[in-house]
Amino acid sequence: MKYTGPRIVTPPPGPKARTLIEEDIRMLSPSLTRSSPLVGEKAEGVFVEDVDGNVFLDFGSGIAVTALGHRHPEVIASMKAQMDKLIFINSLDYYTIPQVDYAKMLFEVTPGDFEKRVFYTNSGSEAVETAIKMAKWHNRKMYGIGFINGFHGRTLAALSFTTNSLTARRGFQPLYPIGQFTPYPHCYRCLFDKTYPSCDMHCLNYLTDVVFKKIVPPDETSFIMLEAVQGAGGYIVPPKEFFPRLSQICRQHNILLIVDEVQTGFGRTGKMFACDHFGLEPDIIALSKAIANGFPCGAAVSRSEVMDWVDAAHEGTLNGNPVIMEGAKTVLTVMQRDNLPAHAEKLGAYLKDHLAFLMEKYPIIGDVRGLGLMIGVEFIKDAKKTPAVDFRNQLIDLAFQKGLMLLGAGESSIRLAPPLIITKEQLDTGLSILEDCIKELS
Repeated sequence: MKYTGPRIVTPPPGPKARTLIEEDIRMLSPSLTRSSPLVGEKAEGVFVEDVDGNVFLDFGSGIAVTALGHRHPEVIASMKAQMDKLIFINSLDYYTIPQVDYAKMLFEVTPGDFEKRVFYTNSGSEAVETAIKMAKWHNRKMYGIGFINGFHGRTLAALSFTTNSLTARRGFQPLYPIGQFTPYPHCYRCLFDKTYPSCDMHCLNYLTDVVFKKIVPPDETSFIMLEAVQGAGGYIVPPKEFFPRLSQICRQHNILLIVDEVQTGFGRTGKMFACDHFGLEPDIIALSKAIANGFPCGAAVSRSEVMDWVDAAHEGTLNGNPVIMEGAKTVLTVMQRDNLPAHAEKLGAYLKDHLAFLMEKYPIIGDVRGLGLMIGVEFIKDAKKTPAVDFRNQLIDLAFQKGLMLLGAGESSIRLAPPLIITKEQLDTGLSILEDCIKELS
């Protein structure tokens, strides 16, 4: 199956899609968000075809998951080959070759030139849960500190540090009882109404001068956890000084630094990991999404001495499935062989330049930010930066009608995270649709 571009043969959702959506609404959990009425049936590369034959250009990669594009042939082939040998063996009680092989590969590319250990999971939320449990076991301290506007998942401990909206948290109290929070450096919408760089990173001063002096004793703090680039919060990139100073604070107080690279990892930001942009070497790094290009997989990688828990302290029956491990090995091999992080850096710069041009043409665009092929576009109503929420939602709907898949982030932003294999011509196609929609709605 070969696609050359978006193709709308019947206004989506078409009749087949509407039938399935009605059944879905009756039978599946109403908690699922569903950004667009897409009923995917086939996909290849950067394109998705629905049950009515409409073809869409995917600018979201399933939230930065299908980094190699949909149905990458080498990933499929490696997993099929493993299925002919061994599909499952309980990794609590036995050993498999792919887990060890992939660990060696993962340790070579994750930040830090030190001995490491890994615990495999089935999702990003599980990787975050593992990181939290690991930190608390290691230092037996009480508190954890997260950042306002962060997203770490929806399982209970991960949700306890998810603060990008009240929707996910409402009705689930009590959450993790020892979590405290400090502002993330969102310079476009500074919580302190300061201006970078004259602010002297006031958000970190708040951590040291308020949180550590009024709320949480630093000597009782187990970990500080944050995203290298905030994802669901709006694709927020911190200033270059932020992470070195935060690392210094952690070392000063003997606090473990956990970095959530679930969305930013594996080439998305123009380097293999977003930490690499800042020279950051976290004590624990949480990974998932692009790690296996769409198959359920995650990992928590730590300094070897931090993962010092004992037999049966933390396990998972399905973790490290050998078929998925083979897929993950292939993903990493292809990324390195084809130099996809550099490709993301190059096309990401092109994408940002084009979006900056659109921002000059259309006042509704308030900010363009990001790294590599992880770009956020924020829409505002006026000079006061009032979030243009309805406009953003209408834009996603209209783009879908024209064959472009977009995802929202933050209060009034879209996130552009196409597969890393995308070409300049395909980017141009998506940008053309995007501008047509902005022009029409404006």
